Amino acid sequence: MVARLVIAAPSSGSGKTTVATGLMAAFTEAGLAVSPHKVGPDYIDPGYHALATGRPGRNLDAYLCGPGLVGPLFAHGAAGCDLAVVEGVMGMFDGAAGQGELASTAHVSKLLRAPVVLVVDASSQSRSVAALVHGFASWDPEVRLGGVILNKVGSARHEELLREALDSSGVPVLGALRRAPQVRAPSRHLGLVPVAERQAEAVASVAALAEQVRRGCDLEGILALARSAGTWSGDAWDPGSCAVPDRPAGRPVVAVAGGAAFTFSYAEHAELLTAAGADVVGFDPLYDERLPEGTAGLVIGGGFPEVYAPELSANEPLRRAVAELAESGAPVAAECAGLLYLTRELDGKPMCGVLDARARMAERLTLGYREAVAVSDSVLAPAGTRLRGHEFHRTVVEPGAGPAPAWGLHAPERRVEGFVQRGVHASYVHTHWAAEPGIARRFVERCAAG
Repeated sequence: MVARLVIAAPSSGSGKTTVATGLMAAFTEAGLAVSPHKVGPDYIDPGYHALATGRPGRNLDAYLCGPGLVGPLFAHGAAGCDLAVVEGVMGMFDGAAGQGELASTAHVSKLLRAPVVLVVDASSQSRSVAALVHGFASWDPEVRLGGVILNKVGSARHEELLREALDSSGVPVLGALRRAPQVRAPSRHLGLVPVAERQAEAVASVAALAEQVRRGCDLEGILALARSAGTWSGDAWDPGSCAVPDRPAGRPVVAVAGGAAFTFSYAEHAELLTAAGADVVGFDPLYDERLPEGTAGLVIGGGFPEVYAPELSANEPLRRAVAELAESGAPVAAECAGLLYLTRELDGKPMCGVLDARARMAERLTLGYREAVAVSDSVLAPAGTRLRGHEFHRTVVEPGAGPAPAWGLHAPERRVEGFVQRGVHASYVHTHWAAEPGIARRFVERCAAG
């Protein structure tokens, strides 16, 4: 099993992404093959991880995929690597609401038998840091807290006081990072601005993070900690599990939206589509005026179409091509941003007009895990299929469901949402297909059937 460690924190905003991305970049620049991972459903941080390592950023979500898939998915992503760095989510013990430790950083660290490095925002404390670290180290004896990295340290004297306080804690200090505004990534209504929207600046930010981590952290000590991870036995996840035997010659083309407006996707989805027999081809709805040649099916994932509504609307040839494909009955899978793109309009700007609905920005953020059941037969799943999903948006679609809804949701309130019509499945709910590989197989089979 690859050397590995988990980067956790007492709360959001402590600097997990700063430290995790900086470590990934620093170790990669040192010549190690680094596998990047993120606990939870977040799509944005893995983009920075991928930039730092040159490998796909992968999510480990014990709620969406189930605890039993966390280890196999990790092993699949980390195959052939020297080191794996796993960035946690929220506070270390914060998981799915009302579900105990499920899907928390602590839970994933135990599933992986990986040591934890705690990133502490030390900007407003000195001696109290020892009590904080002691609490996190002793709360769950099954979690191995192997070290602390002090973030936002104000001065040499401040660092000295923090280290003195932690001397008797039994948890080694593996680094101290000063406040450095120049390495912060800009944020927006759903978190960090994705890498695809600020490529040059993101490259510079990641390089600055690597330099900050090299200066402030004990890289040898951190690598030694990662190499001390416990043994883990089991098979790696294999996308070939959804392969269709004896498929006729010819692979249907599945076009997958990308670019700055559609940055949210899990790497495993393309792998599953490919294993199921599809030829996966990317395109950018901001610039490409036609779908890839021979497109038999279309996948439009999440992202920020609300930021690019004028540009998406201005690309009338592509909007027309998408509408014609949907009208033909071809399979179309649209999640969140894809749902918005298929509506008649977004914030008053014409979209593809596939769905008789309109979308707009909202004041309230909709965020959380969902228990879902398929209400209608679709290109993704037969009615009655149960799975878990995640919502993450600050937009509203009116109406929220069509005559044939996509999902019935059971938490936090009971409602139906989304649209199924002809070959279109459009919904706000993000799902992880590794938990139900039959989704990719069914989708490709419909594409191949024409």
